[in-house]
This record gives sequence, C-alpha cells and structure tokens, in this order.
Amino acid sequence: MHPMVNIAVRAARRGGRIITQAMDRVGTLEREEKTPRDFVSKVDRAAEDAIIDTIMRAYPDHGVQGEERGSANADAEHVWVIDPLDGTTNFLAGIPHFCVSIAVRTGSTLLHGVVFDPVRNELFSATRGAGARLNDERIRVSGATDLAHAVVATGMPYGCIDEHLDTYLDIQRALHHSCQALRRMGAAALDLAYVAAGRTDAFMQTGLQPWDMAAGTVIVREAGGFVGDMAGGDRFMETGNLVAANPRNFRALMKVVRAAARDNGNATLMRG
Repeated sequence: MHPMVNIAVRAARRGGRIITQAMDRVGTLEREEKTPRDFVSKVDRAAEDAIIDTIMRAYPDHGVQGEERGSANADAEHVWVIDPLDGTTNFLAGIPHFCVSIAVRTGSTLLHGVVFDPVRNELFSATRGAGARLNDERIRVSGATDLAHAVVATGMPYGCIDEHLDTYLDIQRALHHSCQALRRMGAAALDLAYVAAGRTDAFMQTGLQPWDMAAGTVIVREAGGFVGDMAGGDRFMETGNLVAANPRNFRALMKVVRAAARDNGNATLMRG
C-alpha cells in the first residue's frame, strides 16, 4: 500500500471513530444549517479536524481541501480532498449509511482514494495504476451487460435543486424506463464505492462538490469502471456533474442522461 494511502486509512479510521462514538446521541447534537436543508454538526467538524491533524503530522507541507474547514495551502504539490462525513443527513436521522472520504491529488490528477464506512467497517481504497480494494480483497465493477438489467444509484444535492430539479426528474423518469432499478441512498462517495465493488452497476448525480467524488472516482476507475462528466468529457471535478459505470453500461447511461437533459433544454449539464 502506498504511504499516502496508509496515512489516509489512518485518518479515515480516526474520523470514523469520532462519528460512530456519536451515533447513540445524534438527537442531542448541535447542528447548523449551512444552506437550506444542508446541515453540518459538531461531529463533521471534529472528524475533519482529526483527519487533517493525522495528515499534517505526516505531510506538513501538503495542502488540504476540506468540506467544513475550507482550503489551506491549495497550491501545494499534493492536496488532500476531504469529506469527513459524507451523508450527514443520514447520520443525523440515524440512518446507518454514511462514510469518510479522502483523496489525494497532484494538480488536477487524482492519485489516491479512500472511502471508509465506519458502521460496516468497510474500507475501500485505490491508487492510480494499482487497482482497487475492499479491506484486503481486490474488487472489480460488475459484469452487467446492458442497462436494462442494471441497478443505478443517484442523488440530488440540495444546492442545485432550484437549477436542475426539472431536468433531474426527467432523467429519473427516463432511467426508470431504461434500467432495472434506481437507488437514492444519500452518500455519493459510498455510492461510487459500491459501483467499484459491483454492488451497483452505475451512478449519476448533478451538483456534486470535489470532496463528494474525488476518492470515489479513483476507486471506480481502478476497479475497471468508467467515469466522466455529462458532456462526455473528464471535467466532472469542475462541473460537479458525474456519470460512473461499468464499461458495458457507461455509454448507454450517458445516452439516456444526455437525451433527457437535452429534451428538457438544460444546456448547463451538457457543458464539458
């Protein structure tokens, strides 16, 4: 395992312990509404502080891009992209589906990714060019051969509801007619890890932030999957619009998504 991945794993587990220790008192946790219906708790911030502390002890010259504390030393050669608690709404509702997500990038190139589910003690990890793992086992995307037999995960962040809701609903309608089943589970990083592990066959979402998808996209690609933006390019980290799937379903899913967006007249999603 690459040394940076070792540190990412250590940081993710440290953050995960803070999260799980708070699970039996979520009803009493102080929470703040960052934007309408988008909450943050003291647990998010405590987990991020612990993660950053672990990283900085090992790599004090590296940069950080975090969801809660913002960016520091963003021009560094290596930047850690952190979501301390992806799926905060699930966590605060007592739904045990959330994760810690940590990635490392050099410039615009994503090198390493770790997604840790502290409830199930499942650690998904990958290094560019070295494959993907779930705990100690290698993982691969599913072998589903057509979209009609695919399970597709999706989501709609609160921040882009006003701009993209109509288009999103049209895409969902089209997918309902094109795939076996849709799942909206509420944690994009974990959704991507599930694609990598072959538990679902594809994932699409609009309005994502870099920390939502950085680690998961590394893991999907190293598990043999395809990842792209909705224009068919590779600018998902900039646009926030993401499609990920096994190779046999990627183009078919992209075709359905693009057709629905085009018919809705939503040119924003089509930009690369």
